[in-house]
Amino acid sequence: MPSLIAIAITTGILSAVWGWLSVTLGLLTWAGFLGCTSYFASSDDRLIGLGASLLANLTGVFWAMTIINGSAWLGNPYLGYALTGIVAFLMCAQAQFRWLTYIPGTFIGACATFAAEGDWLLVVPSLVIGGVFGFLMKQSGYGLKRALTK
Repeated sequence: MPSLIAIAITTGILSAVWGWLSVTLGLLTWAGFLGCTSYFASSDDRLIGLGASLLANLTGVFWAMTIINGSAWLGNPYLGYALTGIVAFLMCAQAQFRWLTYIPGTFIGACATFAAEGDWLLVVPSLVIGGVFGFLMKQSGYGLKRALTK
């Protein structure tokens, strides 16, 4: 069985589980899928890749809250736009640090926070658990392939 098909099978099963679990726990299903997608799109499918993806997502949440709160404090939309530009620069510049090189993950975390209107207390567990589900989807797919090729 090709790895892609094995991962597709486990992704389908665990996506259904995530859908149920997220609703049961009152989490944002879509934000969990963003966390899952962030992991899948990263270049490292090991546990270290999950850590880097989640760290990038969480810094994105921080930067989004900086924009939301900073713009409100500034009280002028044009100053808010300028702040957005400065923060977007910082979101990219942080990639000079080894654990923060995954820029798309940072923007995924920020976008999830904006979409949830700044409800970071709901976004964070949704992204984190979703990222863990992404890891489980891929790793269980690899396990399925190994089990079926013996």
